[in-house]
Amino acid sequence: MKLRNNSLAIFTMLLFCTAAFLSGCATTGMDRSVKASNSIKEVDRDIREMIVHIDVTAASLDSLFKAEQHDVKKAFDTYSHDLAKLDSQGTLVLKHVEEMKSRNKEYFSEWEKQGDAYTNQEIRELSEERRNKLAEIYARVHTAGGGIKGAYIAYLTDLKEIQVYLSNDLTPEGVKTISPVANKTFQDRDALKTSLKPVIDALDDIKAELYGGKK
Repeated sequence: MKLRNNSLAIFTMLLFCTAAFLSGCATTGMDRSVKASNSIKEVDRDIREMIVHIDVTAASLDSLFKAEQHDVKKAFDTYSHDLAKLDSQGTLVLKHVEEMKSRNKEYFSEWEKQGDAYTNQEIRELSEERRNKLAEIYARVHTAGGGIKGAYIAYLTDLKEIQVYLSNDLTPEGVKTISPVANKTFQDRDALKTSLKPVIDALDDIKAELYGGKK
């Protein structure tokens, strides 16, 4: 009887361990999928917010140089505030684009390993086809994102240097002197927004593939 009870206990333990193992694998796979999906949503949200901050900062800079501007100090403070928010948002975008690369690499690497374990040939082929298609689209986001950093840093550097210049010479003549540099930043702004478009297009393609429509 004792031997029988021991055997039953061992069998029960093995059963629980097997169930826990299978559950762990499923949860891990699901976690990776959720992380990859969330990274797409984060980058998409952050870039769209960044575009808003780009336009708001450009508008407050433009307000500084209007002929009818009577309160230059207030306009400068508004510009400084908007610039700080753009700086923060831009840093977040660059960070998330870079993080997305490592998350996606882990996600698709593990997906490939699990796909090789299918015994059903049709399911294995479907998994491989789906994985390859998504991996190619996901990779486009990081590839397209490579052009953002240079355009963003060039634009932000000029905006910050204009801010420093005006903080030392916030006078009508000082504003007039720096205006040619300020005018050039609007071209840099357009270049930055152009660099963001391929990333947005790639993100839209991913959302269409995942959710059946652009969101």
